[in-house]
Amino acid sequence: MKPRTRIKICGITQPDDAVFTVAAGVDAIGLVFYPKSPRAVSIVQAQAIVGKVPGFVTVTGLFVDASAEFVWQHLEVIPLGLLQFHGNEPAEFCEQFKRPYIKAIRVQPGMDINAVIGQYKTACGILLDSYQPGVPGGTGTCFDWQAIPNDLEQPLIMAGGLTPENVRQAIQTLHPFAVDVSGGVEISKGVKDHQKILAFVREVASV
Repeated sequence: MKPRTRIKICGITQPDDAVFTVAAGVDAIGLVFYPKSPRAVSIVQAQAIVGKVPGFVTVTGLFVDASAEFVWQHLEVIPLGLLQFHGNEPAEFCEQFKRPYIKAIRVQPGMDINAVIGQYKTACGILLDSYQPGVPGGTGTCFDWQAIPNDLEQPLIMAGGLTPENVRQAIQTLHPFAVDVSGGVEISKGVKDHQKILAFVREVASV
C-alpha cells in the first residue's frame, strides 16, 4: 500500500481556522509561540484554539530558541501533543521536556544534511525548511529539493514555500512522510485562506 502523506497546517491564529482546517482533513495544526512572528499566539489564544481541536489531530507547539522556562510555562497550561523546535536548540534541550518533538533544519548550500540530522536521533521527525538570514521560518521560499539525500534516518517533513501549486511536485521529488504549510495557504500573515487549504489538501491526497 502506498503511504499517505500527512499534512500539518502551521501558524493557526483563530479558532475558526482550526475548525475548518480539521474539517478539511489535516493531521496536525501548528501554534507559533515565537513572539517575533506575525503568526504568534498568546497562551489565552492558544487555549481557545486547542479547545476546538478534537482527538486524533495533533496540536504542535512551535518554539524558537526559547528558554526552558518559557516552554514549560506553555506545557503546563496547553495540551500540546508535539513540540517543534525551529531555532538552534541542541538535542539535549529538546529532550528535557519528555514530549515527542520534531527538529527544524534550515537547509543551506553545502550543508551536510545527514550530519546535522544525526545530532537529533531522538527526534520523531526532521522538518526541512528554507534558510533566510535572521528569519527562522515562514520565508515563503523553497530550498533546493534536489540537494536532499534519499537515505535520511528520521521521517522527513517538508516545509518552506509550499503551496497548492507546488506541493504535488514536492511530494513526487522527496516522498516525505509529511508536508507542513503556513504562508502558502494564507490571505495575509496569520490569516488563513480556506479555499487554499482545501486546494492544498486535495493536491496532497491526489499524489
